[in-house]
This record gives sequence, C-alpha cells and structure tokens, in this order.
Amino acid sequence: MLKLFTKSGGVSWIVVFLGNPGTKFAGTRHNVGFMTADKCEKATGAKIIKMRSRALTDRIRIGDAEVLLMKPQTFMNLSGEAVGPSAKFFKVPPEKVIVVSDDVSLPVGKLRVRTKGSAGGHNGLKSIIAALGTDAFPRVKVGVGSPAHPEHDMADWVLGAFRNQDAVDIDAATARAWEAVESYIRFGPEKTMEKFN
Repeated sequence: MLKLFTKSGGVSWIVVFLGNPGTKFAGTRHNVGFMTADKCEKATGAKIIKMRSRALTDRIRIGDAEVLLMKPQTFMNLSGEAVGPSAKFFKVPPEKVIVVSDDVSLPVGKLRVRTKGSAGGHNGLKSIIAALGTDAFPRVKVGVGSPAHPEHDMADWVLGAFRNQDAVDIDAATARAWEAVESYIRFGPEKTMEKFN
C-alpha cells in the first residue's frame, strides 16, 4: 500500500504526467498522461492539486522513495518549463524523472517503457529534453494509435477524443501505465520493461 508523503523536504523521484489543461482537452489522445494521473490518485489517495512551478503537484511515498507527482499546466509544448525548474530545485537527476506520455507510433492501449530516447516528434518530450539538457530520462509511453489515412492532420488526431472500444482500452492502459511507473521506482527499469513492454 502506498502512503502519502507529507513531510517537507526533498524528493528522490519526479513523475510527470503530460497533457493539456482545460476541460476541452479532457479525454483526448494527447491527455493520456493526465488520465494516468487520475489512475494514480485512485490507487494512492494522492490529490494532484497544489500549484507549484507551473504544475499541479502532490507528494507520495513509493517504497522508500519520496516522489513528486506533476501535471504541467503550461500546455504540452512548454512542459519543460514546469519540469526543468522542479528537477533543479529538488536536485533530481534526469534518470529519476519519469515522464508519462501518449505515443502515436504504438497501437491503442499498448505500453512501452524506455530509459531514454528521442522525442519522436512529441513536442512535450522535446520541451523536456531541452529543459533537462538530455534525452536520458525514463518514460512510460501509452499507445494512442495513428490516423487510418496518412493525409489526416496529426494535430487534429492527438487532440481528438477516444471513442468506443478505444476508450475502453485506454482506460485499462492508463491504469497499467501507473502500475509501470510504480514498478520502475520500486524494482528498476529491467524488471519493469520485462513486465510491461
């Protein structure tokens, strides 16, 4: 069982849930990070509502680790402006900043855990890479699929909502994505990638 971490002081991990703030973006493909944050709150009793460094935040303990949870409120393309200052303030190295994001190159609901990697055209990841000065930070990517027709505008696609079976699949996938984050902090990358990839 996870306990809420309430003492003041440092944190050893940061978990960043990517999305766009505002009701008009709720339930869209680009907001699977925020959906995973909802699953985290349900699983842990966290309340990611305290504004700090341009993000809604809370702190919990996972095993022996003190963890800062963050939902940047900067809009996706500027996510690094929330993440960079927090990592610097708490002196958390990039390898302990886990980012949860959508991935259009994966089928809907498929997870991929990585220890590092390029932005792959994802502007939120691009912004965080620039802010941290490296792409060597872990991420949990949640597949949102890609448009059936190549001429379909990608921006429209990622800002579109899940429907029907996709909505069911993504609900399950975001719950698993939170489990993958918790596993990464408790057991490390190898065991987590073996289990969730």
